[in-house]
Amino acid sequence: MAGVSLKCGDCGALLRTVEEAQEHAELTSHSNFSESTEAVLNLVCTSCSKPCRSKTESDLHTKRTGHTEFVDRTSETVKPISLEVPKVDAIASLENPSSTASTDQNEEMVVPEVDKKLLEELESMGFSTARATRALHYSGNAGLEAAVNWIVEHENDHDIDQMPLVPANTKIEAPKPSLTPEELKAKQQELRYKTKFR
Repeated sequence: MAGVSLKCGDCGALLRTVEEAQEHAELTSHSNFSESTEAVLNLVCTSCSKPCRSKTESDLHTKRTGHTEFVDRTSETVKPISLEVPKVDAIASLENPSSTASTDQNEEMVVPEVDKKLLEELESMGFSTARATRALHYSGNAGLEAAVNWIVEHENDHDIDQMPLVPANTKIEAPKPSLTPEELKAKQQELRYKTKFR
């Protein structure tokens, strides 16, 4: 049977989605998750329809409210877990379906615009144009350090040296730099040094 939940190896909590696991990790600092064939319980109170995800939760609900009857609807809500994190575009289209009326299969794809100065800096550090462009695009043009960090984290990606493509109508605004010109210069020198001696 395919996994139907993610189990926290630190506390044993069962979570329905990757998003729930990420939220759990942020709240608890737990980071040890694995796929599980154990379903997340869905006990629904017959009095007030409150869903409870565990026996402990239903017991607490009974103590607080006096409601004792629950219907087990676990089998109705069980579905295989998807380990894919939804793309931002997919979430936006779910929230506002009219903005992406019909997805055109022949939509023009273009290389995203990136900060030219940062691109030159990365190329001067020895990174290929495709790798540097990809790093700047996926790090949101946030700066040299963010781009280098992205490259280090993704250097084993199969498409790391392929030029990224985005729909022609995509606009990404570069965030304003938070460093002063002097701090930026010092950071660039530090990064150049790091890449030379990696």
